[in-house]
Amino acid sequence: MRARAPIQAAGPAMMSHGFGLLELLIVLMIAAVLLAIAAPSMRDLLQKQAITTAANEFFSALGLARAEAMARGARVDLVPLAADGEDWSGGWQVFVDENGNRRPDSGEQVLLLHPALPAPMRTRSVLTDATAPLYIAYNGNGRTRTDAGIDAPQLGTVSFFLDAQIRRIKINFLGRARLCDPATDAATCT
Repeated sequence: MRARAPIQAAGPAMMSHGFGLLELLIVLMIAAVLLAIAAPSMRDLLQKQAITTAANEFFSALGLARAEAMARGARVDLVPLAADGEDWSGGWQVFVDENGNRRPDSGEQVLLLHPALPAPMRTRSVLTDATAPLYIAYNGNGRTRTDAGIDAPQLGTVSFFLDAQIRRIKINFLGRARLCDPATDAATCT
């Protein structure tokens, strides 16, 4: 008969290889510190993206209005959606303005509708014709115009604000627009 091998007690070689409570708490604490450091940077990144998107969409609407005015040889307006027409934050629309009243009427073709901007984003406009409701009108040669006359250009700045983030669209006397960031283009974006 063979002798049986003695039963060995469970030692370090037989223990589980998982994490202990102390090790788990240390990992969680490190993760919390890293998250606390990264959260403000992520917020800034999301805000930069949101304001850049809004400004780019407005810039595209200006381009559409200008291109359609030249293609049609007619007045095309970009106006706020809000009833008071004093702020672009409520959204905007591009339409063929056949009667020059700065509001789309029955029979006038609406080319673009843009919804309201997300809160707390806001806008401010400084244009040569600052009457309410706001408008940016292009004539058939692709230049901006005011209601004072086809040869009186509408130029100025439309600014977008979201906390510390700012984007501006500058419109020159020829009706050409450019998008800028005052944080990086301080000399030309004031």
